[in-house]
Amino acid sequence: MFPKKGASEEEVLKELEEKTSMDLTFDSGRILGSMCTYPHPLAVEVVRRYIDRNLGDPGLHVGSRKVEKEAVGMLSNLLGLKEGYGHIVSGGTEANILAVRAFRNLSDAEKPELILPESAHFSFLKAGEMLGVRLVWAKLKEDYSVDVRDVEDKITDNTIGIVGIAGTTGLGVVDDIPALSDLALDYGLPLHVDAAFGGFVIPFAKELGYELPDFDFTLKGVQSVTIDPHKMGMVPIPAGGIIFREKRFLEAISVPAPYLAGGKVWQATITGTRPGASALAVWAMIRHLGFEGYKEVVKHAMELSRWFAGELRRIPGVHLIREPMLNIVSFGTRNLEEVEEELKRRGWGISAHRGYIRVVMMPHVRKEHLEEFLGDLREVLKSLD
Repeated sequence: MFPKKGASEEEVLKELEEKTSMDLTFDSGRILGSMCTYPHPLAVEVVRRYIDRNLGDPGLHVGSRKVEKEAVGMLSNLLGLKEGYGHIVSGGTEANILAVRAFRNLSDAEKPELILPESAHFSFLKAGEMLGVRLVWAKLKEDYSVDVRDVEDKITDNTIGIVGIAGTTGLGVVDDIPALSDLALDYGLPLHVDAAFGGFVIPFAKELGYELPDFDFTLKGVQSVTIDPHKMGMVPIPAGGIIFREKRFLEAISVPAPYLAGGKVWQATITGTRPGASALAVWAMIRHLGFEGYKEVVKHAMELSRWFAGELRRIPGVHLIREPMLNIVSFGTRNLEEVEEELKRRGWGISAHRGYIRVVMMPHVRKEHLEEFLGDLREVLKSLD
């Protein structure tokens, strides 16, 4: 019920504290199944200072718009592009929808179809439904990467584009993006890479010596990339990114917004009002950590994932779904549903999906957290024998 009289700030904050006391927190180390993390203190401070900036009306916040362009430029550089076009958006879902919208708007197909892996994120379901695009699902190989031959078999005159994943949500698998790029070039189709998670992992992991396929704009067939700074980039939610190789993709999804206080502009994002603070936080984090700083973050996460996978192998009744490619470890157990239920009852924020439990080594996850989790896992399995 809408209150007739307001409460004091102290009362409101006390009530919020009570209502949110049941929430799991990142700093507790109990959240192991999320691709988000506790944001970096600098990014929190930037958001606090610039919480009022609206990039939906950039004429009022000219400096903030300039910073967003610089942030997009730095993300483009990270992804192998000298100059890219795009925006800091609400997350991977919006970014993926924008990419599909651009492909559809630039195609003359009467019955537009998009080919994507069975491992693709649920955001594409939203995109297909919203945009009237039929989704054509390509099979996965035994290693859970997309079957490129099956992708080719599904190309028709109605195909408006192809999707590849660089860090699948469930297993952290990186598709054979080079092969998809060649395929896209052969058929004159645009390739979108959903690197919402992998975008802030793969460049640094490759520099550390991990063997991972190329996935970005260094491949000529790649026309757009989704990358989420609010995941491994440690920027507060919401902060996603959509980067296009060419300006025409951005122009294809831009609509006029003539009545804004800052003057008429063309908006390409789904949301009109956009939090400028998020874009400023992306800029600040990249400037603060730089490539070397993010490389250290990824180094810890990758090493932790390999150690964790090794510990899981030693537990009877537990099996890895596949060797981890990124900092995601997924495993199966006997009595999986009961195991998941009991682990959640003990306060662990995990997710079970398609017959396995997924643990993501985000920056807030420490070895001692995982050791405690492994102890609980052993106890739960023993109790179910």
